Amino acid sequence: MLFFSFLKSSPVPGRALVYTVDNYLAFIKRPYLFNVAWTSIQIGLWTTGLCALIGLPAAIALARATAGRSRHILFLLIILPFWTNGLVRVFSWTMVLREGGILDYALHWLVPAAPSVSLLYSFPAIIIGLVHAYLPYMILTCYLSATAIEDSTIEAARSLGARTPVVFWKILLPLCMPGLISGAILIFVPVIGSFMEPRILGGRIGVTMGTVIEDQFTAAFNWPLGAALSFTMLAVVLAIFAVSSRVLSGRAATP
Repeated sequence: MLFFSFLKSSPVPGRALVYTVDNYLAFIKRPYLFNVAWTSIQIGLWTTGLCALIGLPAAIALARATAGRSRHILFLLIILPFWTNGLVRVFSWTMVLREGGILDYALHWLVPAAPSVSLLYSFPAIIIGLVHAYLPYMILTCYLSATAIEDSTIEAARSLGARTPVVFWKILLPLCMPGLISGAILIFVPVIGSFMEPRILGGRIGVTMGTVIEDQFTAAFNWPLGAALSFTMLAVVLAIFAVSSRVLSGRAATP
C-alpha cells in the first residue's frame, strides 16, 4: 500500500513506474477532498458526542442500579448489535427511516394530520445508524470505570450533603473519564473511515473519506490516490492515539 501511494498511476504490465508525491498533496490540489474530510470529522464528532451523552448515564445506571439477572439481560441487549450482520442492520434502518416506514407510520398513528416524514438519505440518518452501531463500545468502557468506583465514595459525598447532580459532576464524571476517553477513541477512529452507513443511509450526501477511498479502489481504479488517502487517514488516527495516550497517562499519574 505504501508503495502504491507514491506511484503516479496504477501499475500496468509493460509500463514504466513513475514515482510522485502528488497523491499526498491531493488535499491542496483538490479542495473537495478537504470538504469530504471535514464531513467525515463532523460525522465522527456527532456520533462520538451522542454515544457519550447516551452511553455514560446508561453505564452508570447499569453499574450502580442493577444487579443479578436484570443486569445480564441489559448486557445482552447492549451487545446484541455485535451479533447482527452490519449490512442487515443498516438496511433495517432504511425500513425505519424511509417515507412510509416504521417512524412515519408511528408519527401518523400519534398525529393523523402530520405530514409524511422521511429521514432516509440525510445527515441525521447517517448519525442514527452509526450511533446504533457504536454505542455499545461507549457503554462497555464507561461501565468498567463505573464499577471501579467504591460505594463508600458516593456515600461519603451524600453524607456531606451532596445532591445527585453534584455527585455526578464532581465524582462520577471525573472517575469515569478514562472509560469515556477510551470509548471516544474506539468510536471516533472507525467512524471517520466508515463507508457502509454513509453510503446506504446518506445517499448522495453520504460522501465521506471512507466512501472516497473505496471508490478509488473499486470504481476509479486509482490505487495510488486511494492508498495515499488511506495513509493520510492512518496519520490522523495515530495522532489521535498519541494525544489520547498522553491525556490518559496524565490522568493516571494524577493522585
